[in-house]
Amino acid sequence: MYEYQIEGGFPIKGTIKASGNKNAALPCIAATLLTKETVILHNIPEIEDTNVMLAIVKALGAKVEKLKDHTWKITADEITRSDIPQDLIKKIRASILFAGPLLARTGKAIMLPPGGDVIGRRRLDTHFLALTELGGRVTVTNKFEFTANKLVGTEIFLDETSVTATENAVMAAVIAEGRTEITNAASEPHVQDLCRMLNSMGAKISGIGSNILIIDGVKKLSGTEFSIGPDFMEIGSFIGLAAATRGSITITGVNAKDLRPLKISFNKLGIRWDIEGDALTVSPDQEMKVNSDLGGMIPKIDDSPWPGFPPDLTSIMTVIATQVEGTVLIFEKMFESRMFFVDKLISMGARITLCDPHRAVVSGPCTLHGDHLVSPDVRAGMAMVIAAMTAHGESRISNVYQIERGYEHLVERLQKLGAHIERVEVN
Repeated sequence: MYEYQIEGGFPIKGTIKASGNKNAALPCIAATLLTKETVILHNIPEIEDTNVMLAIVKALGAKVEKLKDHTWKITADEITRSDIPQDLIKKIRASILFAGPLLARTGKAIMLPPGGDVIGRRRLDTHFLALTELGGRVTVTNKFEFTANKLVGTEIFLDETSVTATENAVMAAVIAEGRTEITNAASEPHVQDLCRMLNSMGAKISGIGSNILIIDGVKKLSGTEFSIGPDFMEIGSFIGLAAATRGSITITGVNAKDLRPLKISFNKLGIRWDIEGDALTVSPDQEMKVNSDLGGMIPKIDDSPWPGFPPDLTSIMTVIATQVEGTVLIFEKMFESRMFFVDKLISMGARITLCDPHRAVVSGPCTLHGDHLVSPDVRAGMAMVIAAMTAHGESRISNVYQIERGYEHLVERLQKLGAHIERVEVN
């Protein structure tokens, strides 16, 4: 086991390249099962979650080869099994993304309930709804068994704007017979990436970027070479880290369009950036003051499906708000356990009132002090890293496996920015 040891109080400074979008890489890896031909994926982040997805693809019979850093070659000319190994499926929630491709390719998919972050109830009903509408059958015991004689296009109205359910439905529909219309579809940049990759393989998907996707099924898909877009969650995390430590950073390889929902919420905390080409710069002279709503009202930072503010960044914004002058309400609407990590921030000296499982009122600026922290999930773990780097004294963060599921070579990259952080082995 490993933990991070962090000496806080040192502003970061330097340049860093944005990693590939984790949440795009995972469905794109699963989608390689939809063709017998070779798929080459570029800009795959080197993180634990992608390692697990690649291991699952290989376990199902695909040939997997690393061509160079961040580039993988996958050929699923033969699928030798339709059940996902138990030890792998428990490591990652995104393992559910194999249901659609396996059902479309082999007519069968068997899996245990997936693992992943513990951030509240994460229902799978929408996946079942979408796949059964396409002609699949789902048997639920201590495991999930999906079967289908033939998938047929249809009109699907998703009961929630689920990213992974949308992705499963799209992957199943691209080689189903006839036309599928998915309404209330998720439209995040990672969903868009998956759709563009599938189109490059010969799929016929329109409406990309909207909440209505039209898919005309094709008989088969071909191989392709595709590059994953930048991870705007990671970019948002590094913007927050620079601001909270009163440092500066230039992040290259960004897509400005992906950052529009983030910009509004960061501006509420007096944090701004400049973009030139694909390079984003956060300067050290941030206002770091809450901008009140009209009439002097306390502003709210709340999440919602895209193009709203992404829920994965509410943990990050909570920590940043402790370093900003003024009061703000953080409203995490989507997961009822995500905000429970704030008790550790309070123990570090943060002035936070947890109103209920979804809402926290943060007043700043606060002087944080080093503490022993335990990462409960990917984003709260990164939020704790930011808190520790802001705090006076030394902090230790345990369960860093959760952080490394989503952030590539984090310690080495932060060290190059001047962070006093070490990854040490502990019993």
